[in-house]
Amino acid sequence: MRHVEAVVLDWAGTVVDFGSFAPTTVFVEAFKRAFDFDISLEEARRPMGLGKRDHIRALGCDADIDTRWRRHFGSAMTEAQVNSLYATFMPLQVAKVAEHAGLIPGAGETLRWLRSQGVRIGSCSGYPRQVMEALLPAAAAQGYAPDHVVASDDLAAGSRPGPWMALANVVALGVGDVAACVKVDDSAPGIHEGLRAGMWTVGLSLSGNESGLTQAQFEAADVATLAKARLHASTQLREAGAHYVIDTIADLPPVLLEIESRRARGERP
Repeated sequence: MRHVEAVVLDWAGTVVDFGSFAPTTVFVEAFKRAFDFDISLEEARRPMGLGKRDHIRALGCDADIDTRWRRHFGSAMTEAQVNSLYATFMPLQVAKVAEHAGLIPGAGETLRWLRSQGVRIGSCSGYPRQVMEALLPAAAAQGYAPDHVVASDDLAAGSRPGPWMALANVVALGVGDVAACVKVDDSAPGIHEGLRAGMWTVGLSLSGNESGLTQAQFEAADVATLAKARLHASTQLREAGAHYVIDTIADLPPVLLEIESRRARGERP
């Protein structure tokens, strides 16, 4: 490709961990272990895409959780309680992230196609560096080693939904124009990140957080079930501003070819 220079890929729900279950199940467990407090998997998913400490803060502000929390503890979640939850979450996530490191079907083929086209591969995640250090070798064992990796706590400026992690990839990869980059993500904060960085954005509707399907459920689902999940997830991603929404990373090459053509005509995100 001459006009698309790089893609910046999210991790869980985008390239690995179909359904983005590694972080969500651990949030449920962390709340239970730290405070004997129950949250549902659906609630744990709502702020997905944020850095994990910000994710916990967002859960504390969630209307349903906040109501139960105040009833249980007598006040809103405090920063000390956020810190306690994060301290409980981190070792659980480090221990379990590799268990959910399987490549999403079609990811390997898409990654090889990107390499064949000379497209540089960046990545960023809501995971902090400590978790990424556990995930990276598990992904590498399956053949996935992006050209650059940015974790949520790597940058002083912060993480999603700001543009900084995406832009750090631009700098590291030596891309001359942010409009030659494509951000691929399964969450609304990840789409916001790409838009704020000035990139094309592609949302993934069925492999990630917004649909919440396991790979087995996805593969066994009938047309109506997939259509319902696709509509729900696509609505969230399009409302976030995604330029394109596809089912999984397996469907990415045709979208990049279209963006390549649009770039050749002088279009920008």
